[in-house]
Amino acid sequence: MAKKTTKNTSGRGYRDLTVKVKTARGRKLSSTQWLQRQLNDPYVKRAKADGYRGRAAYKILELDDKYRFLVPGARIVDLGCAPGGWCQVAVKRANTLGEKKGKAQGYVLGVDLQEVEPIAGAEIHQLDFMEDDADLKVKEWLGGTADVVMSDMAASASGHKQTDHLRIIALCEAAAYFAFDVLSEGGTFVAKVLAGGAEGDLQKLLKQRFTKVANVKPPASRSDSSEKFVVATGFKAP
Repeated sequence: MAKKTTKNTSGRGYRDLTVKVKTARGRKLSSTQWLQRQLNDPYVKRAKADGYRGRAAYKILELDDKYRFLVPGARIVDLGCAPGGWCQVAVKRANTLGEKKGKAQGYVLGVDLQEVEPIAGAEIHQLDFMEDDADLKVKEWLGGTADVVMSDMAASASGHKQTDHLRIIALCEAAAYFAFDVLSEGGTFVAKVLAGGAEGDLQKLLKQRFTKVANVKPPASRSDSSEKFVVATGFKAP
């Protein structure tokens, strides 16, 4: 059961409620804490109100507000796109539905290991981006190279902080090598990493292939999370 108490009303018209979740039988304390955090997360509430599939949509919105890579006409690949929030943002900003009159229409391609519910304005494929010839399939679907490759993927959590850090760095490196194969000259690579000391080699790799590499923690990332995002711009095609 949940108990709601009114605190204040925000400028966006949301009634800000603090929700306390009682620890139920059979539910671990960590699960109760996670549920309580979700219920009280303003980004979760905004996502529901704005029609996004998850709070992660605001991470890519905030990154794009700063670096402006999701532009009308851009060809965008979203790796590990489930549940689809990043694709939803990309569809609007790249103008894939032609809603911005007079602006170029972009193309959004999402790939994931699991099936993803269709998203208007995006093409979704079930694909392991690390399989042989995955890059060739993506370029065939795109009809050429990509302007942006982005990834909010995270490896399955083991509960061991250092192990999880190494796993996500390895996943990010795999995504970077994939980006090298599909990006066009001047393209952008955006991916989630976890701070923890093992990302040095990844930074060196990206700095060799991009003109600028930034590390950012957008406001939508929870303050108690070690996640951050690498934004690499100005891809130097071989």
